[in-house]
Amino acid sequence: MARYTGADCKLCRREKMKLYLKGSKCEGPKCPIEIRPYPPGEHGRGRPKESEHMLQLREKQKARRIYGVLEAQFVNYYKEANRRTGKTGDNLLSLLERRLDNVVYRAGFAKSRDMARQLVKHGHFLVNGKKVDIPSYRVSERDIIEVRPKSLEDTPFVVARAEAGDSRVPAWIEVVPDRMRILVHSLPVRQHIDAPVQEQLIVEWYAKR
Repeated sequence: MARYTGADCKLCRREKMKLYLKGSKCEGPKCPIEIRPYPPGEHGRGRPKESEHMLQLREKQKARRIYGVLEAQFVNYYKEANRRTGKTGDNLLSLLERRLDNVVYRAGFAKSRDMARQLVKHGHFLVNGKKVDIPSYRVSERDIIEVRPKSLEDTPFVVARAEAGDSRVPAWIEVVPDRMRILVHSLPVRQHIDAPVQEQLIVEWYAKR
């Protein structure tokens, strides 16, 4: 599967904000955006004021990078969100939040979405008792996600149990740390999604394509 292989910290600098792509590194003083809070490149410091078109593009790129989705897949998410009833922007964020790798990250079982993606791909998780190794797998209401028994003593999950309660878990899921289990109580709605994204700008961007 195609994926971005460049420097994650450059993505944060390009969006001029922390996207928390590197886990604990993003919290420390060595985070590159703390040292160089301007876009990368020769002209990063002197970029002119961005146009409306550019603001819409940047918001779309920011959302893609936060969730680790490539352009073609993101377009498919947008098209599906647009077909559904309700606000397209809200639908889009809800679909992205329901990705299995995102749920694992939100539950505090991984330090970043990239780490969560790797854990899922390596087959460490069961959904309703069946192994799922597809990061984009979409969870549903009343799903039960848990670490498979053989993986419970692997280092990432030992650390996750020890640090249970340190991360803020969204209201639509419940975490049972001692059993390394995630309960999906409802589908995510906009007020439960803390992604720093102005989804209306993304809708406006695709409306013009």
